[in-house]
Amino acid sequence: MNAIVALCHFCELHGPRTLFCTEVLHAPLPQGAGSGDGAGRGEPADEEEGGIQMSSRIRAHSPAEGASAESSSPGPKKSDMCEGCRSLAAGHPGYISHDKETSIKYVSHQHPNHPQLFSIVRQACVRSLSCEVCPGREGPIFFGDEQHGFVFSHTFFIKDSLARGFQRWYSIIAIMMDRIYLINSWPFLLGKVRGIIDELQGKALKVFEAEQFGCPQRAQRMNTAFTPFLHQRNGNAARSLTSLTNDDSLWACLHTSFAWLLKACGSRLTEKLLEGAPTEDTLVQMEQLAELEEESESWDNSEAEEEEKGPALSEGAEVRELTKCPAESSLLSDCGAWQPRKLSVFKSLRHMRQVLGAPSFRTLAWHVLMGNQVIWKSRDSDLVHSAFEVLRTMLPVGCVRVIPYSSQYEEAYRCNFLGLSPNVQIPPHVLASEFAVVVEVHTATRSSLPAVGCEGEQPLSKYEFVVTSGSPVAADRVGPTILNKMEAALTNQNLSVDVVDQCLVCLKEEWMNKVKVLFKFTKVDSRPKEDTQKLLSILGASEEDNVKLLKFWMTGLSKTYKSHLMSTVRSPTALEPRN
Repeated sequence: MNAIVALCHFCELHGPRTLFCTEVLHAPLPQGAGSGDGAGRGEPADEEEGGIQMSSRIRAHSPAEGASAESSSPGPKKSDMCEGCRSLAAGHPGYISHDKETSIKYVSHQHPNHPQLFSIVRQACVRSLSCEVCPGREGPIFFGDEQHGFVFSHTFFIKDSLARGFQRWYSIIAIMMDRIYLINSWPFLLGKVRGIIDELQGKALKVFEAEQFGCPQRAQRMNTAFTPFLHQRNGNAARSLTSLTNDDSLWACLHTSFAWLLKACGSRLTEKLLEGAPTEDTLVQMEQLAELEEESESWDNSEAEEEEKGPALSEGAEVRELTKCPAESSLLSDCGAWQPRKLSVFKSLRHMRQVLGAPSFRTLAWHVLMGNQVIWKSRDSDLVHSAFEVLRTMLPVGCVRVIPYSSQYEEAYRCNFLGLSPNVQIPPHVLASEFAVVVEVHTATRSSLPAVGCEGEQPLSKYEFVVTSGSPVAADRVGPTILNKMEAALTNQNLSVDVVDQCLVCLKEEWMNKVKVLFKFTKVDSRPKEDTQKLLSILGASEEDNVKLLKFWMTGLSKTYKSHLMSTVRSPTALEPRN
């Protein structure tokens, strides 16, 4: 991520000051910024963590070099700095981390070496500790402009027994030029920066409590209430952050945290190339995900309200409730009940066709494509789940309604894929209906086993599959066009399973495009039946099975597409008469 992360401090003597900043370098280090390699002369052994190689940039400076560097540095002069607004000691060149994956360097020092970057960071520091603050002066805020960059700033207090009000004011800022990227990274930055702040405040609080216990400052200040505060302060009042936290390796830890923050924030958001408009399956999946999120939020809100309204249990009640739990219900005892997933499952449509046989598979596939209810009765729930996972690939996502395994029969309007245990009774009118197909799974004897040709089918050899329907598909029936093309792909042994899956995706997209045309023609434009028949002939879907398939697949169109068409119809330009 092309950004700068900095720690800022409001000094009581010198105002807002930048204490420590980490920037990203994609090019070799500038002159005077240290060696370009982590294993340069005079550097300690490198430490590697998470693909980032870290080391301290240590380089010997001659007095002339130090004088010239100090005179050309864009930072404040030493006379304008105290212990409270200085991080690294004089002559310390800072820290550097090498990312081997991307050849990016993360460099940390008190101020950026580039004058323009120094000006940007300085302005962001002043604004974060003066005018751009949250109510209460502690919390996150966003500000900035195109010229000086956009800033995520989180202000916070650090306890100090010698400071005015027993606390000092700090902020952590992230500066970058991409406003959208920074806004999208807000939740991530807020959580990670808040963690860094909590760690700093925790260390400082321990030091503060220890100092107050040894020498309470509040009583001492009450005795000298009429003495001007600045006059009675000793020379150690302006204390460094390392002194406040009692952590000598604080700046090295901050460098590690800031470098990881820049790397992780840059890796979490990736760009994806979308070729063409999203498919109907993608739109339906996005809508289903949004509905699930809304339901989860509503459940969370209702549970929170119930907890607020519900009476609080007494301690005795809590003990009674806990004693009711048997020892066998512990998590450790449940671990032994875990069983690995069984191997008796279908792997693909080709696998299912080989197991069921061509005639039974064609009957089952015909009912699936027509939208009829498909019922599987078996004791093996894993087998039923795998069958539905394979069969649902034949349909658009919006046409799939699954109840994987139920102890009672469910009506067809609730699901078109229904799994049942063998002892569940199916209503007689369903068994005799032409709009349902039942697959019964029985334990097969060795003599009744069909010939199998693949080793992957052996786990299913103990089962016998019986496919029945009130309206069996005749062997000479033409059937829908997509079913014939699908069977041609499944029987072609030159095509791998992955290639067959891609063929199926293309077939579904082809027929979903026909569904869209038919929907707009009949539901939106309200054309007469004669024109609809002409359209079906043009689409190559005038046969009865093709028409039934198109009408069923029309129910799988996304709400986004339907609302888009309806809004187009309501627009003033759409109401103009056709020539």
